[in-house]
Order: sequence, then structure tokens, then C-alpha cells
Amino acid sequence: MSKQGMERNLKARHITMLAIGGSIGTGLFMGSGAVVSQGGSYKAVLSYILIGVLIYFLMSALGEMASFYPVSGSISAYSERFVDSSLANAVGWLYYIMWILVAGIDVITMAKLLQFWEFFQQFSTVGMSIFFIIILYLINMLSVKVFGEVEFWLTIIKVLTVVVFIITGFALMFGLLGNKVHGLSTFISNGQGEGTSFLVFFGILAIAAFSFGGVEAVVITAGESEEPAKTMPKAVNQVFWRILIFYIATMFIISAVISINDPRLSGKSGILASPFTLVFEQAGLGIAAALMNAVIISSVFSAGNSCVYYASRQLYSLAENGYAPKIFNKLNSKSTPNRAVLITVVSVILCVFFEKYNKAGYGLLLSLVGILTICIWLVALYAHIRLRRAIKIQNKNEAEVLPYRAKFGVFGSYLSLVAFVLLIILQTYADFVSGGLMSAFYTILSVIILAVVYYVYKLMKGIKTIKLKDIDLSKYEK
Repeated sequence: MSKQGMERNLKARHITMLAIGGSIGTGLFMGSGAVVSQGGSYKAVLSYILIGVLIYFLMSALGEMASFYPVSGSISAYSERFVDSSLANAVGWLYYIMWILVAGIDVITMAKLLQFWEFFQQFSTVGMSIFFIIILYLINMLSVKVFGEVEFWLTIIKVLTVVVFIITGFALMFGLLGNKVHGLSTFISNGQGEGTSFLVFFGILAIAAFSFGGVEAVVITAGESEEPAKTMPKAVNQVFWRILIFYIATMFIISAVISINDPRLSGKSGILASPFTLVFEQAGLGIAAALMNAVIISSVFSAGNSCVYYASRQLYSLAENGYAPKIFNKLNSKSTPNRAVLITVVSVILCVFFEKYNKAGYGLLLSLVGILTICIWLVALYAHIRLRRAIKIQNKNEAEVLPYRAKFGVFGSYLSLVAFVLLIILQTYADFVSGGLMSAFYTILSVIILAVVYYVYKLMKGIKTIKLKDIDLSKYEK
């Protein structure tokens, strides 16, 4: 695989904080309100519990593969080694596109959030977005040590934000803050969202999946981490409790404190209506609400910073393995793929202009990313299943082959695989019922792209799927 090799300059504390902060971003701070508004309190909390369990299985599988095969490019690299190069090519490009779209969403969100203050309303969102992109470019052109340190401290801010939010929310629920006691009565009254149809549940499951998007990305750092066999399992093992505390507690507090009839919660009054800010308003802490808005901006900036990093490393990996032009696998003196970073930020700028000149652009970007993310998860789970089957077929000892083993083994991967496939099918059906054929087509577009790229490349190159008995199970040496 990689001959040049990146320097392993990400320390265990960097990897840990990347794992903790990987799924704390736009989806949690901005998308959680839409989930509660559309589905109501019961469906909102249940959706995050269900997706959270599936994500735990996914992360266990990824942790197993990352510790066994610690390379930059993660899911694409696993696909090549355990399935075939045509799948690696397809999912690699899909993953790269996903990170560009998410980075675009993040910088646009930052620009819109700044309009909370009157001073920034004189500037265009495009101008502010490009300003943020330039900063992200400069950070990512520095060494990975600098990136790791920036993300380390920004993630600490994100974690503290969620912790303060949870404490404030519970204080409101028990009447310690604000003029009104919230709690189970509000949670129950918020039981029904905007839609009572059972199909609405699949819609908010997709939104919940988008909120978790990026949680798997910590394994991309395996190629630049110290002792990945130790740091990767530690990072992924924290996922379950992070999901339980951060996501489910957050959804419960929003459902028990803010009325779903508040138009700002659903986004009808603009994207500035973060439920995190609304909770502080309920507590009568106006200054704290403004401060919370600033903290959310820094958190979304952190998410955008991670997106540019992950996208550039994904393109670097594609170039290293012959799926992208070789100019993108060149490293500068700081061991940074500078050309991959440059083309990535240029692509993010194109997303900004797409949103500017398309009235529904922001919503289209959000919905496209959700199914893209699930498609990538499916490929990762399939690669893990292939790895485990190869170990069995070749009569190898799992304990000897794998530095770390997923706690639920291959069962968790099978369960998550089936669940995510059903989610895509049911979501497509729900969109067909509510929006017609074009809406359903747009939902399943990511699946179509993945299939077309996979089979076209496979036929053009005459690639055959690797037989289980021929999968390389030798230890990876950098």
C-alpha cells in the first residue's frame, strides 16, 4: 500500500479527543431541534437510542479493522484488502464527496450563525464562508501536530458545552432556573411531533444518522497515530457511553424543556434557532445564550476543520492506491498532503456557491449527506464481515490475528448491516409517499452512484472479488 508514509504524530490524547468530538458538530447542535419538532419527544429519543446501538456495533467493527490494518484511508483501504479494488474505488470517492459536502454545510452554518449578532448581518454568507475556508486551509497546511492540538482544545470546548447544557437543562427540569418547572409533563406534551404517521419515524432516523455522521472518521487517523493497536480500541470503546450521555441526554432535555410548537425549534424562523441557545433563553440567561451561540460557532468550526483533514487524507489514500491522480499523494516538508488539501478547499467553495444560487441548496446538501453516510457505513460493515469470514475459512485463530476484537463479534456487523439497509428502503418509500417519485429518487441517489461506480470500474478493469481463502491476513508493516 503506502510507500511514502505519513508521520505518526497524533498522540493518544489527540486520538481520544477526536473520538469524543467526532460526532459532536452541526448535527447535534443544529439538527437535534428538527428531530424533536418532526417526530416528537418519544420518537426523537427512541431514534437516537436505536441509531446509537447500531453505531456502537459499527465502531467496534471499525476499531477491529483499524487496529489490524492501521492505514490512512480507512474504509476504502479495508474494502480493497477484504473485498476488491472496485469497491475501494467507489466507496473512497463517495467518502471524499461526503466530507466535502459536510465541510460545506459546516462553513455555511458558521456564516449563518454569525448573523445572530447585528454587526455581521452586513456581510454576505458567501464572503464569511470563504473567510472560514481560508482559515481551515491554513490550519490543515500545517503539520498534523498542529491539527491535533487545535482539535484537542476545540473538542474540549465542545465537550464542556454539552456538559454545561446538560446541567442547565436538568436545573430547568427541577425548577432551579427559570420561571417555569419543566420535566416529564413537558416531555409528555411534546409526545407528538408535526407528523403522526409511522413513516415520519424513518425520516427522523435518517436525520439522527446524519447527526452521528463522522463518528467513524476517527479510524482515518490510524495512519498517523502512535501505537494504533492500542489507541484505536480505546477510542472506539468510548463511543457507547459518549452516545448515551451526550446524544440521548441532550434529546431528552430538549424534549422536556422546549415546546415543539416553538417555530425556532423546527428551523422555520431560521437556522440560528439552535436548541442549545433556546434552553439558555428558557433559563433566563440572555448573555449565556449569546455566549452559547459563540461556542456553537467554535464547535462547528472544529467540525469543519476535521472535515477538511479527513477529506484530504481520503484523497491522499485514493491517490496512493491508484484511484486518483498521483499528484494528490505528494507530501510537503511537514508530512502534509498539500495538494489534496488545496483541491479539497476549492471543492468546499463550490458547495458554498451551490447553496448561494439554489434556494433549497442547504436542505439538499443535508439530505444527500445522510444517505451517503449510511452507504459508507454499509461498506465498512461488509468489509468487517469479510475479514471475519476469511479468518474462519483460513482456519486462523482470531485472538492471534486481531490485536483487538469487537465485543459482539461479527453478529453486531450483521445486525447493523440489515438495519441500515432496511432504513434506506423504508426512508425511500416514505419519501415516495410524501414527495413522489423524484423525492424517492433523490433519497436513493447515493446508492445508485455507489453501484454504478463500482460496477463500471469493475467491468472496465476486469476486477474479480477476492476469494476469502486469498485475503491477506498477515500483519501490516508500515
